[in-house]
Amino acid sequence: QVQLVESGGGSVQPGGSLRLSCATSARTTNSGTMGWFRQVPGKERQFVTAMKLTGAGTYYADSVKGRFTLSRDRATNMLYLQMNGLRPEDTAVYYCAATSRNLITSSIRQMAEYDSWGQGTQVTVSS
Repeated sequence: QVQLVESGGGSVQPGGSLRLSCATSARTTNSGTMGWFRQVPGKERQFVTAMKLTGAGTYYADSVKGRFTLSRDRATNMLYLQMNGLRPEDTAVYYCAATSRNLITSSIRQMAEYDSWGQGTQVTVSS
């Protein structure tokens, strides 16, 4: 397990943008899987996006495709989530997640496959 620390959450009006950041204590690597999930009170944590650190692919939930962009700075091992066109239904606590395993595509959306989690950062979209 590694330490993950999120930042960048906040409040924004519908249509606005935010960028979330995730810092990891792990050394820079080209192996493993990292991504973001989100959760609203009373509901299960949902997959948002994830990437295979081998460069083999980046995956998005249908609800955010075309609006959110996942990226990584290999030099600093920072993970970023650029969120544009935010909607009220995007309101949630966003969690950074990681595993040292190279998840297969069919598993990458499963919360149980990740063994390291950040503390979460609140994103609120409201007029």
